[in-house]
Amino acid sequence: EVQLVESGGGLVQPGGSLRLSCAASGFTFSSYAMSWVRQAPGKGLEWVSAIDSGGGSTSYADSVKGRFTISRDNAKNTLYLQMNSLKPEDTAVYYCAAASGAGTGYDYWGQGTQVTVSS
Repeated sequence: EVQLVESGGGLVQPGGSLRLSCAASGFTFSSYAMSWVRQAPGKGLEWVSAIDSGGGSTSYADSVKGRFTISRDNAKNTLYLQMNSLKPEDTAVYYCAAASGAGTGYDYWGQGTQVTVSS
């Protein structure tokens, strides 16, 4: 079965860093573009970042640009999100999601990992 399992979330102080991971299985990871999407308390889903299937092209929401870095290791079937200079407004559940093509929507979702930024 298809699985996307996020890990690496937790409690961090403002200005701190976290690295999220998403372990994929059950599908051809290297054929899929991947995204990170987050949901803050009481809010809807917010797209955060995306990376193409080969890892050569990345994009970011304005709110995280310059602070977050998306990457992937296709040999390990793993997606990453390095989050630096974290702010309280980054507090959310972070999900990884897979898309087979642009404009296709997301085919697979992970269960999410909680990130809390608080002093």
